[in-house]
Amino acid sequence: MTDWLGMAAHPRPPRPELKGRVVARALASRRRGAWLGAAAVLAFLVGGGGAFWAYRTIGALTAERDRLAAQVEALHDTVATFIHGPATRLIQIPVSTGGRVGAVTIFADSLRHRWLVRCDGLAPNAPDQAYQLWFITRDGMKSAALMPMDTDQPMVMALDMPRWRA
Repeated sequence: MTDWLGMAAHPRPPRPELKGRVVARALASRRRGAWLGAAAVLAFLVGGGGAFWAYRTIGALTAERDRLAAQVEALHDTVATFIHGPATRLIQIPVSTGGRVGAVTIFADSLRHRWLVRCDGLAPNAPDQAYQLWFITRDGMKSAALMPMDTDQPMVMALDMPRWRA
């Protein structure tokens, strides 16, 4: 059917160097495509892993922030109860340690049997030492707390008072 148009030329085999160049170019484009696909998959995995890590980290930090906010609110309520409570007595004791004059301030809440103790201006301890608070009760001396004050910063502690025996 194509004979009459003169298109029925007999095929000729290509020259060997031309055939080699065509095959090499086809194989090179295949290798380039494989590397591009592998690079795309790797980029997707790295991006997905980074997004997962960010999601988990943000979730953990949010939970930690919420926990700390609740803890601060509870401490604020505790301090407000101590300071403004009708059953709270204020006791301030001047203390001299290491040539420094400081004070121990106690907010004693007899209704909830708790103390809020603030130590200010006390000399810092050596690393293996601590200040110790004691309760003097009808049953004798009871250790209340150890306070390792290794800096010049004031220390605040909330303590439960011992229950009296009847």
